[in-house]
Amino acid sequence: MNTAATEVWFAPGRANLMGEHTDYNQGFVLPFALAQGVTAAASGRDDDLLVLRSKQAPDDPVTVRLDSLAPGSVTGWAAYPAGVAWALRAAGHAVRGASLDVDSDLPAGAGVSSSAALECSVALALCSLSDAPVPRQALAAIARRAENEFVGAPTGIIDQSAALLCEQDHALLLDCGTLAATQVPFRPAAAGVSALVIDTRVTHSLVSGEYAARRGECEAAARLLGVPALGVVTDLGVLDRLTDPLLRRRAMHVITDSARARAIAAALEAAGAQGNTAKRKIYPFIGKLLVEGHASLRDDFEVSWREADVTVETAVAAGAYGAKMIGGGFGGSVLALVPAANAGTVRTAVTETFAARGWAPPEFLDAVPSPPARRLS
Repeated sequence: MNTAATEVWFAPGRANLMGEHTDYNQGFVLPFALAQGVTAAASGRDDDLLVLRSKQAPDDPVTVRLDSLAPGSVTGWAAYPAGVAWALRAAGHAVRGASLDVDSDLPAGAGVSSSAALECSVALALCSLSDAPVPRQALAAIARRAENEFVGAPTGIIDQSAALLCEQDHALLLDCGTLAATQVPFRPAAAGVSALVIDTRVTHSLVSGEYAARRGECEAAARLLGVPALGVVTDLGVLDRLTDPLLRRRAMHVITDSARARAIAAALEAAGAQGNTAKRKIYPFIGKLLVEGHASLRDDFEVSWREADVTVETAVAAGAYGAKMIGGGFGGSVLALVPAANAGTVRTAVTETFAARGWAPPEFLDAVPSPPARRLS
């Protein structure tokens, strides 16, 4: 039975300016939080039950005992919040029973990290109800463990870190090796630029063999190079030591995407104290790096998909500074940086291109750099 007033917690989704598949390689990532996310309305219980309901799956409520939680014991959408409770308990926190009603305005499977938003909103709610304060960086690691070990998705820590640590009007430069985090000014609207997430409507699932295969290939390349992870490598010359062309391509992507993340962060930092004219001048440079990043994901890492490739090509031809797929790949969304005056043209061009190919209409989301996870009431 419920024994406490309801608390409402929110965690945002994220878009990633640069650094795809670099997080589990201990490289650099550069995400920013979205205005859209997942809300968890939570109230405590005195019966050690976890009662889970979702407005997106109203016919699939789940009730489990906290002491019965184990990897594989809960499946489907409920595995994410249940996994958070399990990971908090595994970390030594005395989590109490709770009723949780979740809602989302993020598209699932679109590469904007709806799963991590769910995990982080639930994690904050459970910590609050259980009087178990956990520092946010530690909580990101706990939520990641839930996704890795309970759900079974071998993801890195970018998504949970973005949900919990990003700040409004900033992107987060995160060194995934040391977890050093730097807030980088990112206000595209102030420079007359729109950041646009284009959902290609091709859904993806990271609980799949392809994602795990890429991680395994990266680990194999790192072993051959004698380094703990590819993200620590900055000299492309070492790639000459990889005779396997596939492993060489995988390593090439990780090293160059991590470098692109640092380069974009440096450009944003340099322009941060300057006027809007100077800020506008950096977006063609950032756009060029986005296009390079997409090509690397398409050709070297081989995680793009046809709809994403066409979206990037069409957006750039219609006037975008640049665009790239975001997320783990094999489906999801594209992030485009577009002069605000051209935003309508880009939307129309992509929509018409999809229609001409007989694809489902794309969906568009204005990506505004937004605050991190927080309590709403």
